Amino acid sequence: MEGKFIDINCDVGEGMGNEAELLPLISSCNIACGGHAGDDETMAQVIQLAKKYDIKPGAHPSYPDTKNFGRSTMEIEPEAFVESIRAQINRLENILDHEGVSLHHIKPHGALYNDLAKNEALADLFLEVVTPYKKGTILYVPPNSVIAEKAVHQGFHVKYEAFADRSYNEDLSLVSRKLPNAVLNEPQQVLDHLVKMVIENKVMTINGRETNINAQTYCIHGDTPGALRILMYLSKELPKKHIYIKK
Repeated sequence: MEGKFIDINCDVGEGMGNEAELLPLISSCNIACGGHAGDDETMAQVIQLAKKYDIKPGAHPSYPDTKNFGRSTMEIEPEAFVESIRAQINRLENILDHEGVSLHHIKPHGALYNDLAKNEALADLFLEVVTPYKKGTILYVPPNSVIAEKAVHQGFHVKYEAFADRSYNEDLSLVSRKLPNAVLNEPQQVLDHLVKMVIENKVMTINGRETNINAQTYCIHGDTPGALRILMYLSKELPKKHIYIKK
C-alpha cells in the first residue's frame, strides 16, 4: 500500500511547558505571540526547539485577550485589531530573524479562528494585515470557510486544516468547548478520527453522521489533556496504517 505523508501541527508557547516533548512528534507548530499567551522568552524557547527538531514555525495570533485565553469573541475597533495582529506577528518575526529562521505559516487562534471562518468583514481585515506575508507564508485555515475562500481568491497560499482532537458539527464548525465531548482526549479516539479524515476524506460528526472534509494539515492542541500521550500513540500507530508525519 502506498503511504500517505501528513503535516501534524500543534499550538505551543501557551504556558504548558511541554514543548520539548511535543515538538519531536510533530512537523509544524503554531507559536503564541502575546495575544492570548506567550512572551519573548517563550517564543525564543519554542523557536530554538523548532530549529533543533526541524519543525516549521508559525505565528498563532489571537484577539488580545489573555484573560479568556483568546477563546471568547472580542468586540474591538478595526484599527485596534489591525494594530494588535500586526504587532503579534512582528514580535514573533523579530525573534525568528534573530534565530535565523523563516516564518513558515500563520494560523489564527481560538475565537478569532472561528470568527474568521464566518465573518466576512473580519476576514477582510485579517487578510489586509497579513498581505505582506502573502508570497512566502502559508495560511492555515478551516476548509469551506469565509477566510479560506477569500484568501484563495486573493492569491494566498493556504493549507486547509482539520482538528484531530476536536469534534465537528455537520457544517464543519467545531463543537463548542462548553458542550460535552467537544475535545477528544483518548489516543485511540483521536487516531480513529484522524485516520478517517486522512484516508477517507471524511469526518464523523458529533451527531454520528459522516461528512466530507479536505485537509492538508491536522492539529493537536498543545493544551489538550494528554496531548503528549496522544502524540506518542499516533507516532507509533500511524505508520501501521501507512500514514507518516512529513518533516
